[in-house]
Amino acid sequence: MHPLALILVALAASCALFAACFVVARRLDNYGIVDVVWSYAFGPVAALYAALADGWAPRRWLVAALALGWSIRLGTHLLRRVASHHPEEDGRYQEMRKRWAPRFERTMFGFFQLQAASVVVLATPFLLAVGRDTAAFTALDYAALVLLAGSLLGEHLADAQLAAFAKDPANKGTVCETGLWAWSRHPNYFFVWLTWGAFALFALPASWGWLGLIAPAAILHLVLNVTGIPITEEQSLRKRGDAYRDYQKRVSAFVPLPPKR
Repeated sequence: MHPLALILVALAASCALFAACFVVARRLDNYGIVDVVWSYAFGPVAALYAALADGWAPRRWLVAALALGWSIRLGTHLLRRVASHHPEEDGRYQEMRKRWAPRFERTMFGFFQLQAASVVVLATPFLLAVGRDTAAFTALDYAALVLLAGSLLGEHLADAQLAAFAKDPANKGTVCETGLWAWSRHPNYFFVWLTWGAFALFALPASWGWLGLIAPAAILHLVLNVTGIPITEEQSLRKRGDAYRDYQKRVSAFVPLPPKR
């Protein structure tokens, strides 16, 4: 199938999925579930591309399987987090309710559809990678696999370390500086970004493969400047005050680095 047709099919399916998600979120009165659906959506999009693209089959299905596994892991992690706090909504969406109060539902529906479009845009590396017709795995494919394995391990460790810290009642109200969190204030975001970099490497040798770099570039912008670090740190400062300000002074915001003394 032509790549443009694949994109249109994926966009239509994604918009329908997020419209249904909006209906469920409104009934639950918890719009934080959009993060869960957004994470789960990448796996089916990658599988759709692999099934209908014309590239070399082993690479097509390898990329689809890797994307599906990553998508399920991230989505399940977020589902557990949202479910554990329900009916309390994530602070970002509570803030959106205040900011968009006059036309909240209409604006939030538009936000959900924007998330649908973002899935298709960020899935560009999948589309490019599965369209490659080189009938062999290349050195860049192996490099992408190594980077992906490292990033998935980092994601898992960061999430597990934070979860273990939060479970201990003695840590209530304090700042997590365990393991990776002693080297980065947001190691989870860092390793998610590396994951997108790995998928971009799979896409790079394709015709127009440089377009796959859109995904890690967009994720980096969102994490550093929009919905990632800025909002998360605002919430942390409200909850933990000077303890978090001290943490900010000593620990790198994004890239894991030795902490300052």
